[in-house]
Amino acid sequence: MQINRFLLVILAMIMTTVANSKAQKSAEAPKTLVAYFSWSGNTRTIAKQIQELTDGELFEIQTAAPYPEEYRPCTEVAKKERDADTRPELKNKVGNMADYDIIFIGYPNWWGTAPMAIWTFLESYDFNGKTVIPFCTHGGGGEQNCFKDFVKHTGKATVKEGFLTNGANVGSARPKVEKWLQKTGIIK
Repeated sequence: MQINRFLLVILAMIMTTVANSKAQKSAEAPKTLVAYFSWSGNTRTIAKQIQELTDGELFEIQTAAPYPEEYRPCTEVAKKERDADTRPELKNKVGNMADYDIIFIGYPNWWGTAPMAIWTFLESYDFNGKTVIPFCTHGGGGEQNCFKDFVKHTGKATVKEGFLTNGANVGSARPKVEKWLQKTGIIK
């Protein structure tokens, strides 16, 4: 009888220690947000891969006025916005941005840079003390000014190396995304 009580006390102590250890690890782990703007779905695909690999939370950046569904009219609107340095109104906001330590921000290459909605998003929050990491999809134009312009809008955030892929390759990009996340030190 005495031995059973002793074993129960030891077992309870072990369970408490394990629970406390898990709670402490959870409290110490950085909280990750994966925010993205996607017109065709390519950037959304990469965002979901990052979310799965980092256990982050997804947030879709949407404009209040949707872009045209047809390619040519969409590119014309995007070019006018870029040329006028427009900041389109966003449909939604991240309500708890202060809670996040690492923020991935994804977008397509539109006219050699990020869509103007990304500048609206970046200028809506204080990223001071946060790690901000861009990822970009393109239809053949490559990086151009997508990452260089991005850094100009992040304030005092720590910006890590971005990820770039052709939209035609997003379905098979997961191994490259994982390698990039390892290289940046986000995952092991």
